[in-house]
Amino acid sequence: MNRTDTFFLVHNYNTVPGELIEYCNDHLIIDCSDDGMTPDKLKAAGYNFIHVENTGHNLTSYFHYFIDNYDNLPEFVALLKGNIIGRHVSKEFFDRVYNNKWFTYLYQDKKMWERYKKGGDENSIASLLSEEGYIELDSSWYMNQSHSYRYFYDMDDFYRFVYKDPVIPRYCNFSPGGCYIINREQILKNSKTFYKNLNNLMEYRKEVNFPAEAYLVERLMPWIFTSRYEVNSWMEDEEEFANMLEKCEKSVEKHRLWNNLRLKRFRLLLGTKEPVFLED
Repeated sequence: MNRTDTFFLVHNYNTVPGELIEYCNDHLIIDCSDDGMTPDKLKAAGYNFIHVENTGHNLTSYFHYFIDNYDNLPEFVALLKGNIIGRHVSKEFFDRVYNNKWFTYLYQDKKMWERYKKGGDENSIASLLSEEGYIELDSSWYMNQSHSYRYFYDMDDFYRFVYKDPVIPRYCNFSPGGCYIINREQILKNSKTFYKNLNNLMEYRKEVNFPAEAYLVERLMPWIFTSRYEVNSWMEDEEEFANMLEKCEKSVEKHRLWNNLRLKRFRLLLGTKEPVFLED
C-alpha cells in the first residue's frame, strides 16, 4: 500500500485508529475519548493527537482545525472518523478512494444496496445514486428524534438562513457521518467566521446528546465545500449571527407553542384527558 500525502484529520472516540493512519504520511487525531485509556495508547503509539472534550459528533472538530490552521492548511484533507472503516465504508472501498485528489464522499454501505437501489424499498426516504451517492428525502425527519433543537427545526429554513435565495432541494445528497476528501481551496471558500458561527450553532450544548442542529450542518456539508451561493451577511459577523440566533430561538418557541396547542386540540377532539402541565 502506498501512503498518501493527503492529510488525515481524524476525529476519534475510544479507539486506536492504527489501520487508518497506515494510509497516510501525515495526520492529526482529534481525540475525544472518555474511557481513560485511549490517550495513553495514542501517545505510546507515537501518533500526533490532541485531546478535546467530547461533544458527541465530529463536525466541530473539523471546523476548529480549519479555524486554527486557516493560513497553513494542507493541500488535501481527508475528514475522517477513527472507526470509519467498517462503520461508514468498507476497507475495499477505502482502498480505492483514499488517495483521491478531488472532492470525494466517504460513504459506502453495501448492506443497504438492495433496499436503496431501483426496485428496492419504494417507501424508504433514502436512495442511492451510486455506491457512495446517498440521497435522502428533504423532510427534516431527524429533528424530531432523540436530540433536541434550540434554533432550527427545519432543513429548508436552515438552507435559507445560511445562503441567500438557495434552491430548496427535494433530496439531500451528503455523506452520512460527515466524512469527505476535500482540498484547501474548498475550505478557504468560507471565512473563519463562517466556521466559527456554525460551531456556535452546534456547541451550545457540549455533551454526547449533541444539539439536533448538527444534523442540519451534516446535510449541508457538500454545499459548504462546493456551492457558490452567496452567504447571508450574519454568517460573516459573529455579533450579527448571535442576534439572528436570538430571533431563531423565539421563532422555535412559537413553533413549539403552536404544536402544543394543536396537539391539545386534537386530544380534546378525541376526548383524551389533557396533561396537567399544559396551560391555556
